[in-house]
Amino acid sequence: MTNHWVDIKNADVILVMGGNAAEAHPCGFKWVTEAKAHNKARLLVVDPRFTRTASVADYYAPIRTGSDIVFLGGVINYLLTNDKIQHEYVRNYTDMPFIVREDFAFEDGLYSGYDAEKRAYADKSSWDYERGDDGYVKVDMTLQHPRCVYNLMKAHYARYTPEMVEKACGTPKEKFLTVCEMLASTASPDRAGTILYALGWTHHSIGSQIIRTGAMVQLLLGNIGIAGGGMNALRGHSNIQGLTDLGLMSNLLPGYMTLPMEGEQDYEAYIDKRAQKPLRPNQLSYWKNYRAFYVSMMKSWWGKAATAENNWGYDYLPKLDKSYDLLQAIELMAQGKMNGYILQGFNPLAAAPNKAKVGAGLAKLKFLVVMDPLATESSEFWRNFGEHNDVDPTKIQTEVFRLPTTCFAEEQGSLTNSSRWLQWHWQGAEPPYEARSDIEIMSGLFLRMRKAYQAEGGKYPDPIVNLDWPYIEPESPLPEELAKEFNGRALADITDPKDPTKILAKKGEQLPSFALLRDDGTTSSGCWIYCGAWTQAGNQMARRDNADPSGLGQTLNWSWAWPVNRRILYNRASAAPDGRPFDARRKLIGWNGSAWSGFDVPDYKVDEPPENGMGPFIMNPEGVARFFSRDGLNEGPFPEHYEPFETPIGHNPLHPNNAQVTSSPVARVFADDRADFGTAAEFPHTATTYRLTEHFHYWTKHARLNAIIQPEQFVEIGEDLAREVGVVAGDRVRVSSKRGHIEAVALVTKRIKPLMIEGKKVQTVGVPIHWGFKGIAKPGYIANTLTPSVGDGNSQTPEFKSFLVKVEKA
Repeated sequence: MTNHWVDIKNADVILVMGGNAAEAHPCGFKWVTEAKAHNKARLLVVDPRFTRTASVADYYAPIRTGSDIVFLGGVINYLLTNDKIQHEYVRNYTDMPFIVREDFAFEDGLYSGYDAEKRAYADKSSWDYERGDDGYVKVDMTLQHPRCVYNLMKAHYARYTPEMVEKACGTPKEKFLTVCEMLASTASPDRAGTILYALGWTHHSIGSQIIRTGAMVQLLLGNIGIAGGGMNALRGHSNIQGLTDLGLMSNLLPGYMTLPMEGEQDYEAYIDKRAQKPLRPNQLSYWKNYRAFYVSMMKSWWGKAATAENNWGYDYLPKLDKSYDLLQAIELMAQGKMNGYILQGFNPLAAAPNKAKVGAGLAKLKFLVVMDPLATESSEFWRNFGEHNDVDPTKIQTEVFRLPTTCFAEEQGSLTNSSRWLQWHWQGAEPPYEARSDIEIMSGLFLRMRKAYQAEGGKYPDPIVNLDWPYIEPESPLPEELAKEFNGRALADITDPKDPTKILAKKGEQLPSFALLRDDGTTSSGCWIYCGAWTQAGNQMARRDNADPSGLGQTLNWSWAWPVNRRILYNRASAAPDGRPFDARRKLIGWNGSAWSGFDVPDYKVDEPPENGMGPFIMNPEGVARFFSRDGLNEGPFPEHYEPFETPIGHNPLHPNNAQVTSSPVARVFADDRADFGTAAEFPHTATTYRLTEHFHYWTKHARLNAIIQPEQFVEIGEDLAREVGVVAGDRVRVSSKRGHIEAVALVTKRIKPLMIEGKKVQTVGVPIHWGFKGIAKPGYIANTLTPSVGDGNSQTPEFKSFLVKVEKA
């Protein structure tokens, strides 16, 4: 989230698209109802189904799953064509005036630099701005230059007309235009609009680009960095934000730093690539401090073993030859190239695409370690559960070790929610039997590994034997110790660079902010964005003062938010170039003549005068937000629509004559998986997966009350489809894809209606995800039996939200 849950109440217009907040985030949805009740906000819902969120919306528009970029691109075209943008914001705070290189090109679905054999843009050099002799970007503040981003974007999205939206999305033209008009009303500086999205956007082969298209809409409207605005990702778990913050993705380090690739053996080159220099005069480009963040992290991990002489342990880090995400891991299992796998709070048999492939891969492992409070489908994959898991245990070689863990209520520590708030929680119960915390289990594994390396050596034992382990009880570090460690401390007296006699932090003290992190080994911090969470003043995450002098929900003394307790990111953009708040009623910060101050921690240099012209997007070297993603996503600088890999129409409506771009030309697809894609001729119905309020993923089917209120697996089908296949509510149906089938009760509903796409009727089937063969709810089929193995070209997130099935009466 760029903003936070409570801030939703400040919006005038709320678009929920790619999510169903009333169903999947019912507690957070309170703030939508607050906005409607007290701010007269209009709630818009765009979704393939008439959801619980749609039922309380002011306006609902249907859309074909997987066509979101067409819809959002149409909104961009509408805003630009009708000149309904926040001009002062766009001209000064985005790259609209920047001039793009002459050799940049886009033709029939492909950008310059594409290599068809590699299925990748091997040469992205043309995806850049034109530079002057001074090395800075050339700009045209009049927006007249034919290659400025403004004109390139207008030309790119000119094809995304209301007629194309109706043709490709199935959204009636008048409904689409109504949504556009409501969104356009927030281009006025005295109005604010927010977009709420969830896995309905991320779970596509072009999910990252869908989200970026939504962000572009918000930038055009001036809705990023303001109260009541933002691009707000609704997290489905209480600590998913913390997971990504702390680098638990295969290519990430904590604080969104990245692991080096195989070709990055040189430390200085690694740092140089990431510590980007400003592209415009007097811009901050805060990532220029990457070296300080990196060195402090390595000191936190390896302590005295990380020195300037060994480049702070740079050789201790693995150098990736490729991404080792979930899809890659399952592919290696399927090929028999992975020996063992540790599942820590994860159930891939249920949560990963194509259950048949996942099960076959798990069966080829030598060992599988499962750390979980409950028996899961993945821990029991080797048992025969009849039709729901029909396997022969005698043919499975995998040895499975179950290590029962505590759950959150049996621990204390911090959770990081969607709002980026780190909230400390206390232990509520003792764990049962022999359950241990994840910290204790992982510590035990590490200490035994280190002992083995110390005794027996190895090809390169240094990263293991030199890892710092300074805890009072090495076998069971305290959560408080880890929290202090990810905050960081001074390893020597830290002085003010402008006044060396002024000590900012004494040796051994907890650091108050990442602004004090140094690149000379005198500071440590396990996660730079969390620096400030546990300071010398104590545990900031445990604060519970909900005072709100702003009236906007800016409760700065409730818990602690990264970075530096800032609640709304890019909040400098809430004020005009002269420092005056765009909307005094929603003031976050403003220039008081000597400093930036207000009701939030300024996302800016606090003493930077407005007349110096520094941009508000201080993490970008341009100082402004990007419409043209020069070094960003793999599909191209502007989001373009590509069909799901299982498309009901068989071609890309924007490029009907180029089969190469029917689906994303850079999505993650392994060669053997291509045979598992179905066609509309075999599987004529489009399906999407989702969650229900009454269940929490795969946990709550173990809980009796949840099993009572949602006892049995079902699928949703519209009345029109029910008539076609000859079923009525309560009948059992067989839903099959190229990968397998499930059987479930048919919930026949008015909430799903067919859409007309290019004159063809397209039916949508809703498949809730929560059932499986473990728990006390009635056994069911795993929903991901149906889904294909294909991932987003950037995040590798699987395409769970759009695939083809066939519905028949069972």
